[in-house]
This record gives sequence, C-alpha cells and structure tokens, in this order.
Amino acid sequence: MDSLQLDSTTVLSLVLVVSCLVIVRSFSSGRKGRLPPSPRGLPIIGNLHQLGQGYLHRRLQALAQCHGPVFLLRLGSMPTIVVSSASVAETVLRTQDKVFCSRTPKYTVRGTLYGCRDIAFSPYGEQWRQSRRIAVVHMFSVKRVDSFRALRVQEVACFVQQIRDAGKDRGVVNLTELIAGLTNTVILKTTFGNKLRGVDPEIFSDMMKELSQVIHITAVSDLFPRLRWLDWVTGLDAKVKKMAAKLDGILEGVLTEHERSRGDGEGEIHDLVDDLLSIIKDGDLDRIEAKALILDMFIAGPGTIYKAIEWTMAQLMKNPREMAKVQSEVRQVAAGTHGGVLEEELEKMSFLHAAITESLRLLPVLIKHETIQDTRLHGYDIPAKTWVIINAWAIGRDSESWENAEEFRPERFLGKAFDYSGKDTRFLPFSAGRRGCPGITFAMRLMELTLANMMCHFDWELPDGQDPESFEVIESSEISHGLKSALILGVTPCKKVWTDME
Repeated sequence: MDSLQLDSTTVLSLVLVVSCLVIVRSFSSGRKGRLPPSPRGLPIIGNLHQLGQGYLHRRLQALAQCHGPVFLLRLGSMPTIVVSSASVAETVLRTQDKVFCSRTPKYTVRGTLYGCRDIAFSPYGEQWRQSRRIAVVHMFSVKRVDSFRALRVQEVACFVQQIRDAGKDRGVVNLTELIAGLTNTVILKTTFGNKLRGVDPEIFSDMMKELSQVIHITAVSDLFPRLRWLDWVTGLDAKVKKMAAKLDGILEGVLTEHERSRGDGEGEIHDLVDDLLSIIKDGDLDRIEAKALILDMFIAGPGTIYKAIEWTMAQLMKNPREMAKVQSEVRQVAAGTHGGVLEEELEKMSFLHAAITESLRLLPVLIKHETIQDTRLHGYDIPAKTWVIINAWAIGRDSESWENAEEFRPERFLGKAFDYSGKDTRFLPFSAGRRGCPGITFAMRLMELTLANMMCHFDWELPDGQDPESFEVIESSEISHGLKSALILGVTPCKKVWTDME
C-alpha cells in the first residue's frame, strides 16, 4: 500500500533545484509513440506542484475525471502513469502482470532495508521470487497461520478486558490506541515470541513507526537521480544511515538470542524468527535477507491491520443499522460461548464478513509498480522504467463498477464468493498478481476475530450524544491511510445472557 509522499525537506530541495536551474530532461524528450494524456506541467518539476501534501488518492481521482482512466504525470524526471479503472487495473495486475510487476526502490528504502532484499520493495527478479516463496510457504501458509490461533485468542481476550477496564473508568475508550496495541503485540509475539533480548516492545514499536515515516519520504534523488548530493545536504543521508544502524543492532541481537535459546522453548510454539533461522541453516536464505523479511512484517503488518479494523468500526458507527445487523449475527452465532467468539465460529458470520469487505472497498489504497519493458496499455505506449500508480481508492468508488458506490452497503457482498486476493480488480485492498500481499490470511484472521469480539461483548455509541449522521468518516492525509482522528467511542458491556439463546 505504498504511496508517494513529499515531505517539507523534499519541497525545499526542489525549490533549490529550480533556483539553481538544473536542467532535467522531461519524459517526452526522445520518446516515441502515443503517450497517455497528461495535465500541463512546469519546467523541471513536471506535475509535482499538482500533488502537494496528503490526500494524494483524492487528487489523483480528480485528475482522472479530467484526463481519463490512464493518464501520465511527470514527477521530476520520473514518468508515472496513474490507473483509475478496474478494467485497466486488470491488464496491469493480471494480463500483463509480468511487465508491470517490478518496483524502483526508493533511496530511503534501499538505505534501511538492506538494499531492498525484502519482498515489499525489491525489484522483480530471482532474489525477490525466492523471498516471496519463503514467505508464502513458511511464514503465511494456512497451516502456519493456524499455529498462532491460541496467541490470537489470548491477545484478543486481553484486548476485550482492556476495553472493559477503560470503559468502566471513563465510559469512553480510545479505540484507535487499543487496536494499535493489539496488532503490535500479536505481530511482535508471532515474529519474536518471548525472545526480544530485553528490548522494550513499546520502544521497538515506536522505532517501527519512525522507520515507516522515513521510508515514505521521497528523496530528491528519487525524482532527480543526478541530484543525489542534495540528500546529503538536507541531512536525509545521515538520518537513513542512523536508522539503519539502530535497526540492524536490534535485529542482530534478536537473531543471536534465538540462536542461543533454540531448543529451550519448553513446548513453546516456534515463532517466525525460528522459521527463518531454519531456512538460513538449509541455505535457502542468508542473514541479511532474513532481517529484511522481519522488517517487512512490521512495516506492512501492524499499520495495515489496525487501520483496517479502525476503519471498519468507524463505518459501522456511521451506519447504526448495519452495526445492529452485525451484532445480532455475532451474538446469535456465539450464543452459549464462554469467554468470547471462537475462530471456528467466524465462518458462520456472513454479515460480519460482508461488512469487513465493504469497508475495505472504501479504504484508501494506492499501489505502486514499475514497468520492466516497453509495452502498450489502453491504446497508449508505455516505456520501460515507468512508474505505475493504481488508485484503488478511485476504483472502489467507481460508479461504473459499483451501484451507489459512495454508500456503505455490506449487503452487496452477501451470498457471493468474494475473496481478498484481487481476482476481481474492482476490489484491491491487498493488491493482486505477483505483488499481491502474501499475508492476507494472517491479516484477515486477526481482523475478523477482533471485530467479532467487539460486537459480541460491547454496545457502542458516539461520545457526547453525537448523531451518526453528523459523524464523518474522514481518512488521514498522513502516510498510513486510516482515520484522520483517533476513534473515541462510548462503550457499555453487553449484559445479555448468551445461554438463553441456545
């Protein structure tokens, strides 16, 4: 779910570029063929001034309304096409997936993720294929995800108790804070077990947030490769190196601790680091690649999962009739259950699944790829090394694909075998094709279990008597697309006796 973000340092640096009159050839120079339509740009910086700060998905949607489902932007010296329709996304992610499946590693990503030896950001090639195979087979297979069921149940039970305690004291809870804590804890324990070598989990989580902010900075050299020296002048170079050194020190310590304590787990389920160490021993992975894969877990995992849970809860608060339907279903299925909803009961909750799916349709998502070779798309000539942004936000709101596209209507997914892997390119919360997220099962299990237990145990209301019609579900303009503000809700434990429903 990576998107282009320009920080103030980048903008100031671009002003310096203009003032110094550095001549950067535009994309059209020397290009042949029929290019996609493009908004009028400025010399040197191209269309950068039309993107600005935040809400990139909205601005790209507005440009698509003027220029069509495929249009060209010139971001400095980097040509970028934007895709805003399901039919064109089908070509990019499926029909011509192999042509469009690469990525250009950003400067900040190369510097912090071991030269992009991970899955999320590395260019398409043999190393990427090997790392993805390891992730799919060893880290995120259904069997491996099932092995962490007890951990999920335990942590969700703790989460429910935290809500109960917070609501008892104040009557309202900061749900955003609690959901973020839950997802961070589950991913920490799934990845590291209880062997974090004395590192405070909160400190580690804060460092991962800082890493996420750093890697989403667009360096001057990303847009103007010849101006690499400006990354040093602005201090970004030093910031990246400092972050990389801190992370490597922690990860090396964690790997060493796992190597030291292997076999001493007294029946404890092996965590993902144990799996990676076994793969290293077999010669299918090296130590650097293992550390890069670990960082992928914390870059893509916590933010993606907790933002999706938070977003779904906000949509349900905005639509109380849909909330009532989900609660009724969950409480009927969970009748007689002691301690909350069980994972094996989730498959019976069709309306809960529909509500989550509908929420993800409306979640802001931008998917970035790069072309490997020259190709044609929608009648246009697309050169190799062109950036591609797929605006899933616009696709999810396309009236040609969805009836009443802006409305939250879970019923549209009832009785349909709809999956999350992007087989239907109208719906791309986890992308699709070769670059589709390998951790879908892991994410959805935690998301469904968390929301089901929230519906089972509590009744929810907006604070201070706010009317749902006046409650606005507004996405953040920051790097990770969730809600603009923390979700603060009134909460009351549900007193219904489940056994009377049996």
